[in-house]
Amino acid sequence: MKTIISVLLITLGIVVLAYSGLSFTTPGQTINFLGMHIATTENHFIPPVGGALMLVGGIALLLFKPKSA
Repeated sequence: MKTIISVLLITLGIVVLAYSGLSFTTPGQTINFLGMHIATTENHFIPPVGGALMLVGGIALLLFKPKSA
């Protein structure tokens, strides 16, 4: 399980760094105004610093083993 999470963090970190950040949209709240339903979206951005942190965290998780009791 730890290996899967670390590989996902490393992969996502590389993708974010390769694209100089990653932006995506998610559905927002629906606004009801005078009987009309207006759908909104929210924009999100993962900066390259976040990608670097994911990459370093994934590598650290992969390399370091917990101390046995």
